Amino acid sequence: MKKLEFTKMHGCGNDYIYIDCFRQTVNDPAALARRLSDRHKGVGGDGVILICPSDAADAKMRMFNADGSEGKMCGNGVRCVAEYLFRHGYARGGAADVETLAGTKRIVRKSPGLLTVDMGAPVFEPEKIPLKGFDAPAIDAPVTADGEMLRMTCVSMGNPHCVIFVENPGAVDLPRLGGAIERGPWFPEGVNTEFVRREDAANLVMRVWERGSGETLACGTGACASVAAAVQNGLCARDTDVEVRLLGGTLTIRWTADTILMTGEAVEVFSGSVTL
Repeated sequence: MKKLEFTKMHGCGNDYIYIDCFRQTVNDPAALARRLSDRHKGVGGDGVILICPSDAADAKMRMFNADGSEGKMCGNGVRCVAEYLFRHGYARGGAADVETLAGTKRIVRKSPGLLTVDMGAPVFEPEKIPLKGFDAPAIDAPVTADGEMLRMTCVSMGNPHCVIFVENPGAVDLPRLGGAIERGPWFPEGVNTEFVRREDAANLVMRVWERGSGETLACGTGACASVAAAVQNGLCARDTDVEVRLLGGTLTIRWTADTILMTGEAVEVFSGSVTL
């Protein structure tokens, strides 16, 4: 039997089980994610993230959702990876580069546990999200899901997002609508769906349904997508800090002239080991 060491971390309640693959190997990360993510019979989390050696950066991040599917990017996860690199001596100074399937991200450590990620520019072209059935960007576009008419703005932040502005995110039947959109014909690779309320030009409230995980307490790429969608719909402004309040905490998002910057916490909860 093999013993595998792990560290549980979260960013705004978006919790993953982090495996240091500089010192150990994982043969079947999809199966490991399904087993360890179970909140009753495993460690519990939104998935598993592997921190691996990289030839192009300080480390490479591979993230697996609770259902075992591999995702390209996780904004809260990449902050936690960077915090782990600083804490454990894999990165020094004030910044770290982390390779992901959505490109290499630079993370600046403002203070222990508080980091800013350069998330790159949002993408609205349908073929790059990917989004089917649209020849032009879907900005406030009508769509019917489970018999309900909604208006969606679609954007990629390295993974696909469908942002829907509503009066009260807390009243949304998230499993029904989020699940219907995730399984709908528009998104061949599935989608993360955000239901967002604009309080004012500098404050949004958001709930998220993540593909492969269901509702989570936070989604960093979703917060970035929500601000990008809000700007495109004239609800927020470019180059302005926007506070996005999620169930698990608050992220600060700024869409500059060139990129989206995301600032938020990265918290180490506990470490342990499991026998495989």
